[in-house]
Formats: sequence, C-alpha cells, structure tokens
Amino acid sequence: MAEVKQIKAAAVLPESLLMEIQKYVQGETIYIPKPKEAYGKWGSQSGGRKAVDERNAQMRRAFKRGRAISQLASDYHLSVETVKKIVYTKTSKHGSS
Repeated sequence: MAEVKQIKAAAVLPESLLMEIQKYVQGETIYIPKPKEAYGKWGSQSGGRKAVDERNAQMRRAFKRGRAISQLASDYHLSVETVKKIVYTKTSKHGSS
C-alpha cells in the first residue's frame, strides 16, 4: 500500500478555508483524494499495462503463425476463452496490435 503523505492544513490552506473545514472536523486526520482526472490508468506507472499489451501482441503473432488457441492457453496459463478474446481482437484498447 502507498505511504500516505501528511501535510499540515495550516501550511497549505487559506485561513478562511481552514476555518470552514474546522466547522466539520477539528484535530482529526482527513484524507482529500486526488481528482479522478489525476489518476493514471491501470498499470501505467508500474509497467503492468505495457507488459500485458506486449504479451497479447506476442499471442496474436503466434496465432497468426498457426499456433493453436489451446496451446496458447497452456503456454500463457490463460483460459481458452481469454485467449480467444485476445487473438480475435484486431487491436487492443491500449494501442498494441
């Protein structure tokens, strides 16, 4: 789990806003989430998305070269249905083909 960064409210908030917040919470820790637009897509920071896209591209190439769906499922430890979804998709949602 990510470490939570703590900042003193008085150091970053205007006094009028701090006084407004104090009407609801005093002496407690509150979490203010990022706006939804600030979050990256799944795997964008860890590289997980890129790894999955590369794996899927490899599977599509192997399928085009004649590798059987059942063998791809075994090779990649995926279900046959998942492999079908991958190989029958023209391009991925994330830019790889």
